[in-house]
Amino acid sequence: MPATPSGGGARPEEASPAPPASTSSASSCMGTRPEELTARLAAAGAGPAPGAVPGCGGAGAGAGGEEVEHERVRALREIKNQIIGNRTKKLLYLRLGAVPSVVAALAEPGASPAALVQAAAAAGSFACGVEDGARAVLAAGAVEHLTRLLAHTDEKVVDASARALRMIYQSRLAPKFDVNSGKNMDFVLSLLDSENENVTELAAAIISHSCESSAEQLSLCSAGVPQKLVSLFGGSMNLRDACLGSVTAVIRNNRDVASRFASMDHGKGFRSVVGLIHDRSPRTRLLACLCLIALGHASPCHFQDKQIKTKLIMVLLELIEEPGHVGDEAPLALTTLIKDSFELQKQALTTNAVEKLSNHLLANPLETRRAVTILLALSELCSKLEESRSQLMSVEVSTLLLEALKHDWADIRIAACSCLKNISRSPKVLSGGRLSCDTVIGPLVQLLNDSSTSVQVSALGAICNIAVNLTPRKSVLLHSGVVSQLVQLSKSMDAMLRLKSVWALRNIMFLLSPKDKDFIVKELTLSTLSSLICDSEHFVQEQTLALVHNLVDGYVDSANYVIGEDGMVMDAIARQLNNASAPGVCIQGMYVLANIAAGNELNKEAVMNVLLPHRADRIKPSFVVNFLQSKDKQLRVATLWCLLNLIYPKCETSSGRVIRLQNAGVILQVKSMINDPCLDCKLRVRMVLEHCVDNADDCFISGKRKSVRFRSNICPEQWNMGTIFGSGKRKKSLSHERLGGGGALMMQGRGTLVETGESEDIGRHFGSIRITEPAVELA
Repeated sequence: MPATPSGGGARPEEASPAPPASTSSASSCMGTRPEELTARLAAAGAGPAPGAVPGCGGAGAGAGGEEVEHERVRALREIKNQIIGNRTKKLLYLRLGAVPSVVAALAEPGASPAALVQAAAAAGSFACGVEDGARAVLAAGAVEHLTRLLAHTDEKVVDASARALRMIYQSRLAPKFDVNSGKNMDFVLSLLDSENENVTELAAAIISHSCESSAEQLSLCSAGVPQKLVSLFGGSMNLRDACLGSVTAVIRNNRDVASRFASMDHGKGFRSVVGLIHDRSPRTRLLACLCLIALGHASPCHFQDKQIKTKLIMVLLELIEEPGHVGDEAPLALTTLIKDSFELQKQALTTNAVEKLSNHLLANPLETRRAVTILLALSELCSKLEESRSQLMSVEVSTLLLEALKHDWADIRIAACSCLKNISRSPKVLSGGRLSCDTVIGPLVQLLNDSSTSVQVSALGAICNIAVNLTPRKSVLLHSGVVSQLVQLSKSMDAMLRLKSVWALRNIMFLLSPKDKDFIVKELTLSTLSSLICDSEHFVQEQTLALVHNLVDGYVDSANYVIGEDGMVMDAIARQLNNASAPGVCIQGMYVLANIAAGNELNKEAVMNVLLPHRADRIKPSFVVNFLQSKDKQLRVATLWCLLNLIYPKCETSSGRVIRLQNAGVILQVKSMINDPCLDCKLRVRMVLEHCVDNADDCFISGKRKSVRFRSNICPEQWNMGTIFGSGKRKKSLSHERLGGGGALMMQGRGTLVETGESEDIGRHFGSIRITEPAVELA
């Protein structure tokens, strides 16, 4: 056998004097209750000290020693038989403190092979499926003892030790094996080279458990581990499955390693895995599918065969019918395969995936893990395709989803919310039928009080998306009591609850009437709003500013409300912009200021005081210049919009603002952007400078009035932004409406849907305007 890693086994405990022979004989006649077996094992482990008088020696020495050893074997065997597959018994023995005595038998130098086999089996069983059991086995030092026993001369001891270690390494508590260490890598390779399949399975288990970082994956790949694993596919079914899992761990999310594996031996490894999706064993087919999915995600260029992708979908749909773990995990594998892929979701639709999953869901009770994973798969199938949503919305499935929202099991409620979040992307679904907004809002609002934070977060996701498609009928949401719930959750200690509750308020605020806005603001209060703008999480800051962005989208009272109350909200915005927070925070902050600047003179002056505060020191330049120099084109565009609204329309006060901006170096920075690589920025730069010319005297721009030249091939129509006219006005479009006074325009951006983390175009921004931040669905 190969040498074990450094550390070896623990030193044996000092032996205690042996009990009288009569005691040993009596112990063998004791019962098999857990308390009695624990005591018998402890007594058997306390053998006589070495060097004792013959006949009273240590374990295995003389008749008395043999009897003690037999007693230990009997106790270990009985404990093992009682705990295998019995969680209750395991917990009872853990409370009785039996694990240290079991592990002590592994450390005993004179222990018989029979005792070692029974002790190893018992230790592995304690660690299997019970976290407290794994913790106790690890604390007792079982890993070191079992690793040492891999070099034992008795093959049965080696088998039992390898199986026990494999069970231990199934626990997340098991120690990670540092494969970047040369000595440890040699040990793993020696296990893979073993002729004992239990030992090679152990090697695969260690790799699967310990391979997490890209450095570890590269080390294993460079050492030829993937080739060795593929060569073991011809072994037993258990070994093949273990090796498939290890290959998946080695290539997962690592483009370099995945590419090398796909090209290994002219594609032999890749073809071997593809061949296993046709294996007779359902578990092997599932693991092969998972391996190919991991390969496809890590290195898409090596996974472009449409036939293989279609076959994967079909195999996974077949595996859903399998009993047990395989059938439970197959829908989750399908979800992983089609996630974020329009092409694969469409392919799944053509294989009747929605119908098959729905039928299986309706034919079986909800109280199963399979129901959870099927709901999640249906959720993913509905994330992009309207046809999938339409197929799913039968009366039976609609009823089942509503029932799932009220289910006792939190995982079912979470999965149902996830499904509703993507189904509600369809306005048709919310406009009528069994899952209309009137029927789903009530149950979802109730879930905001759920005892599970995960359920609350999932319910918020669904509410966010429903709010996007309820623009004409938001009274349904407002009358449901959801606003007060969202305001309370925005004060939660949990960052995700704060984020999604504010996101939901942002979506509800989108294109809301002034009366309804007042209702939300009264519930939210300016102090809460200011606090959220300065939240510790920049994602919360960004969504709060987007909420304010929509609050001040064209109504004078809203803008006055925000700049009032001693400027509490404006001060919070100024702090965030001066601190140069995350780009998204700065972008939203500048759009808030742009919308306020589209108002009256009081509004414009409030914005100027944020951009260029009146300070005694002039050492620190305005953050506006930094934003205009940003690499983020959206931040540059947002800043230019704010400047446009400050200097439009032409008037005496606008001229004064131009002079202040000129003195602060802002206009000079705008002039330097005349050839900005972003076409949107180029147009805004031209408009800003044209308005500056309109507002300036003859001394502005080198004492001459002149407009900025643009190349003829750059015109507004190229950007699908409507026709811009000389004074900042533009042709009316369906997504805009005219505001009274000042020539300002408000952008009525359409609701934006974020599909599994990828957002659509958030809208178009024009001249001197108010910009409504579109409602955005959650991924």
